[in-house]
Amino acid sequence: MGSLMDLIAGQEREILLAISVEDWAGLDDRSRFDAHLALGGGLDPTWLDLFSEAVRTVTNSDGPADFIDARRELDGPGDAGDRVIERVDPAWIGAIARLPDHDVDAIAGRWVDLIEEELGFLPREEKPWIRQLAADVVSFARAADRSSDVLFAWSL
Repeated sequence: MGSLMDLIAGQEREILLAISVEDWAGLDDRSRFDAHLALGGGLDPTWLDLFSEAVRTVTNSDGPADFIDARRELDGPGDAGDRVIERVDPAWIGAIARLPDHDVDAIAGRWVDLIEEELGFLPREEKPWIRQLAADVVSFARAADRSSDVLFAWSL
């Protein structure tokens, strides 16, 4: 199994509280949090670096930065139990949020290609959920774009 990963947008204090009491279902409450994307256990954090690369390739631009470079330690405790919690650079969120809808399919296709280059051939049945995940990452970024905080919680 890969890493457990979540992207959460809202107030840092509220996010950290929900994580500390393991209120994972509560993260989907839009009255408390601006956005939540559970990335689950089927992928590795480096896949988001590959997503960033796919965006740069399709849009022929310099951004967004690799996801690993868009993460920063929190000012206070940066973990909650077995989860590491990091702040996501607003510039990364903004770059993803501003992607035009007509580019998302091409980005998803390039992302699949990059994953296959990294990991080897992916079975045909794996590709639809990766394509959906690309759209979900863009939707998350659009919902999170004006959030005061976006945190990445992950564990191996």
